[in-house]
Amino acid sequence: MVVKKFFIVIIFVIFSFNAFANTPRSTGKYKNWESFVAETEKGKICFAQTIPTKRAPGAIQREQSKLFVTFRPGENIKDEVSITSGHDYKSSTVTASSGKKRYSFFSQKNFAWLLDDQEEKDFIKLMKRATNLIVKARTIKGAETTDHYSMMGFTKAYNTAKKTCG
Repeated sequence: MVVKKFFIVIIFVIFSFNAFANTPRSTGKYKNWESFVAETEKGKICFAQTIPTKRAPGAIQREQSKLFVTFRPGENIKDEVSITSGHDYKSSTVTASSGKKRYSFFSQKNFAWLLDDQEEKDFIKLMKRATNLIVKARTIKGAETTDHYSMMGFTKAYNTAKKTCG
């Protein structure tokens, strides 16, 4: 399962992300979250995304951080949780937490994902209940970054993305 998911992730990053970045159309903005749809060669991609309300430390230069939940029905992918902290990750150093719940993500370059479908479902349940989520990661050079995300509007953005990709 992990090998299959890893392969799908690689294909997604290589082939779909350009379409993701160039052609998304907003399907709704809900407080701190927004849902999008994009058409690709492999079909429709729908996703809910947000950016952090706070990033630290300010001294580290990095690209924009984002938290996503993605649906790709043409590839039978739903509820895929991914994070980018705006920098390449030191291997296996990405964690997300809210309250006492903590999840570890596997990373490749500048993206990180949960390991399996059940973890994704549990994490999405947490996102629906949480007010805030904190993502900690390490850069290739070992510096720690911390991103604070508001979950306000997540459930509506998630439901819109899920419904759009049916």
